[in-house]
Amino acid sequence: MDYKKAGVDIEAGYESVKLMKQHIAKTMRPEVLTDIGGFSGAFSMSAFKNMEKPTLVSGTDGVGTKLKLAFLLDKHDTVGIDCVAMCVNDIACAGGEPLFFLDYIACGKNEPEKIATIVSGVAEGCRQSGAALIGGETAEMPGFYPVDEYDLAGFAVGVVDEKDLITGKTLQQGDVLIGMASSGIHSNGFSLVRKVFTMTEEALNTSYDCLGTTLGEALIVPTKIYVKALKSVKEAGVTIKACSHITGGGFYENIPRMLPEGIRAVVEKNSYDVPPIFEMLKKDGDIKEEIMYNTFNMGLGMIIAVDEKDVEAAMKAMKDAGETPFVVGRTEAGEKGVTLC
Repeated sequence: MDYKKAGVDIEAGYESVKLMKQHIAKTMRPEVLTDIGGFSGAFSMSAFKNMEKPTLVSGTDGVGTKLKLAFLLDKHDTVGIDCVAMCVNDIACAGGEPLFFLDYIACGKNEPEKIATIVSGVAEGCRQSGAALIGGETAEMPGFYPVDEYDLAGFAVGVVDEKDLITGKTLQQGDVLIGMASSGIHSNGFSLVRKVFTMTEEALNTSYDCLGTTLGEALIVPTKIYVKALKSVKEAGVTIKACSHITGGGFYENIPRMLPEGIRAVVEKNSYDVPPIFEMLKKDGDIKEEIMYNTFNMGLGMIIAVDEKDVEAAMKAMKDAGETPFVVGRTEAGEKGVTLC
């Protein structure tokens, strides 16, 4: 008996690392001091040595049950983008610049080509956010995961000068809410999605005119990464007073997180375009509208609050960064929370 007969192939692990290095190399920053394959990743502090009060911000998350969709479609090159996005968008929400990322893949069987494909998505997410992929772990766990399944999670670290932290403390009535379009469902609510839609290869490969694609392709679209857009707004001289990453819990849970006591957000539902996948989900699942807004992003992946005089500059900066912004509401005096109208 040996480790390989017990279900763990060490040689496959070596091959995975070899195959993924080409993808990781595309994410490197000058501050990275170590190569992939060591026991830890080293990152120089030179990236923030000129800040008055450099402050580290961090985020960790996984892809969740959206991975079940990847298994059914046998498509593994985009879930890594989801994983990175869920972490770095949170960092950017605090005003931070993502510096580096580490991933964790646990699988029932290490198939080097599949692992490298997953990591290629992680690397693409890092490239989009400007973060370096400086390390990670692939754990082969036979008997714990089915041989054709895996889990994917990650951890990111960023930095911001303390004076530039986005806290929501200066938010006041009359500020304007700007939302940036999502790419679809992103990576939250898939436990409900999988209850509504039939999760078979045939159903997922069925095309729908309202979607302009197959159901599977509409669902697997990776989460948008808003790091560059928020950086563009800052570089335009606009102060982002508050910011909310619309993830699990939708509008009702996430928007209040950016509000101080005594301020209420008012969002106009018809102020932007809701992607057709949400209408299809609502209809097919007979889901109440309130539940939809309490579960999904409903077409807005990130919402910021700015002074009314800064709206035009903020919108232009977002567009210049490739995003689609909408003025979606305002803030008013009242009980902390959100009103949809």
